[in-house]
Amino acid sequence: MIRLKNYLVLASAVVALNACKNDESATDSADAFTIKGKLENAKEGEIYLHELEGQQMVARDTAAIGPEGTFEFEGKVDEPTLYRISTNQQNGLMLVLDGGEINVQADATDINRTAKIEGSEESVLFQQLNKLVNENTQKQMELEQRFNKATEEGNTEAAEAARAEYMTLQQSVKDFLAKHPESVVSAFGTATLIDPVNDFAFADSMATLFTKNLPESQYTKMLTERLQPYKATAIGTVAPDISLPTPDGGEKSLSSLRGKYVLIDFWASWCAPCRKENPNVVRMYNEYKGKGFEIFGVSLDQSEEKWLKAIADDKLTWPQVSDLKGWESAAAQKYNITAIPQTILLDKEGKIIAKGLRGADLEQKLATLLN
Repeated sequence: MIRLKNYLVLASAVVALNACKNDESATDSADAFTIKGKLENAKEGEIYLHELEGQQMVARDTAAIGPEGTFEFEGKVDEPTLYRISTNQQNGLMLVLDGGEINVQADATDINRTAKIEGSEESVLFQQLNKLVNENTQKQMELEQRFNKATEEGNTEAAEAARAEYMTLQQSVKDFLAKHPESVVSAFGTATLIDPVNDFAFADSMATLFTKNLPESQYTKMLTERLQPYKATAIGTVAPDISLPTPDGGEKSLSSLRGKYVLIDFWASWCAPCRKENPNVVRMYNEYKGKGFEIFGVSLDQSEEKWLKAIADDKLTWPQVSDLKGWESAAAQKYNITAIPQTILLDKEGKIIAKGLRGADLEQKLATLLN
């Protein structure tokens, strides 16, 4: 997909250490914490403590690394909060601080991979989730290569096998999060790792649990705030209406297609994956248009000339609309479209029944509904 907006990923991997603030005065209700650590193979120097605030790490403290690799931090937190200890931007360890004493032992050359933590179950849980995500990321890259190769060779069986394995990896993260509905790590992981577009139902169900179990947690609030814009276009809801200009200068509304299964297709002439997918969509449209199926194309183009040329070149004969405002399109804003191609399938009553269907997945769904 093109132009995927930045979603938070697990903080230990990618959050930039690019901000610095003075530590605010702790409240009377704050809990005191102590981090005691020992780093093997460490050189005398400094180790840093950063707090995760929003999407960046904020410097909170610095400690000296002693001759034997020992260090110590002390402070206070108002609630369980994600922090990072590190010797530099690439070499560090995420911890959940919630008062009490945490002991850390690790090799200074790779703190994250070698760390042993005592005194914080949440910190251990974060390590487990971080390991799972890192392992899955590597496997997913390999599966994507297998899938692309199989697709190019026309080996549908191998492509489907790779896709199934890919989905299993995604499910493993959700299973991990679901096992810990009272954990701030799970709340943070759901907020940052789960796609609110394609996995809204799961994320929303987890948000309900976190609202009950961790109502005051900043990570519960982060999750609920992230999900809010997607509630209006969640699966099972009636799709918000779209009414935009057509290529001939008229206007077409999505609601005018009620009574048919409708695929809203967000695309653009400049989107290579969209153009590559169009022949498949044309083939499926020709097969099912006489069986109660329609497509409503919404272009995120800015050039009318390029938009019209792409429609003609790709032989897109279904209704097309665009306000020629690119990513600022009223329809894209209403549906929180952050990447294209993106599809949304509606039933005859205009309710959303599926999202993100392409290729074989879309064909299988249409066959089930219309054959």
